[in-house]
Amino acid sequence: MHPFSRSWTALLDAVAGLPDEDFAKPSGCRGWLVRDLVCHLVIDAQDVLITLVTPADGPATTDAPGYWDLLPEPPAGDDPLDALIPRLAAAYGEPRLLKHHIDDVGTAAVRAAGLADPAARVRTQDMVLTVADYLSAYVLEGTLHHLDLVARLPDAPGPPAETLAVARTALEAVAGTAFPASLADADALRIATGRRTPTSAQTAELGGLAARLPLVLG
Repeated sequence: MHPFSRSWTALLDAVAGLPDEDFAKPSGCRGWLVRDLVCHLVIDAQDVLITLVTPADGPATTDAPGYWDLLPEPPAGDDPLDALIPRLAAAYGEPRLLKHHIDDVGTAAVRAAGLADPAARVRTQDMVLTVADYLSAYVLEGTLHHLDLVARLPDAPGPPAETLAVARTALEAVAGTAFPASLADADALRIATGRRTPTSAQTAELGGLAARLPLVLG
């Protein structure tokens, strides 16, 4: 199974298994409840479906690491789309409706990814990538948000070990350097993206990289 399919299937399964009361708890995304994060994932899955049916004739203009911009600071939440997410999530009312929607579009995105030609080129956000590179970028997206989903839900299953490893490698490619081998994959992803503050020992292990963190992906 392609890492995209593996990562997103695990994410969809984790959402499906959440009890209703967990949707009103904080997620690992600053200012967002779990329901807000799941609503964002609906939009992510829609983006995958749209991109996979948006072919490009010209050569690729970037690769999987180049898909990501590194922002100078985390989003303030006042972007119109970011501000819309909590209102849209609340409009679902019952968690079962949100579960149904993310399962519907998320499963369709996984199917579409499996049917797509990895060498084909697609266009998104004024970039042209191969399908393989685009889906690789979304392994990182899905895995980071899976970590956000379970950040305060100790009973929910986290990302699979194999996709954590793929996401770590992808983030290291964005950073242009490897993270210390002593950091577990989940810790490396959380610390590098500012989802968790490193301990003093981990800061020392990071060396000069510590001054460049967090890596804010946009």
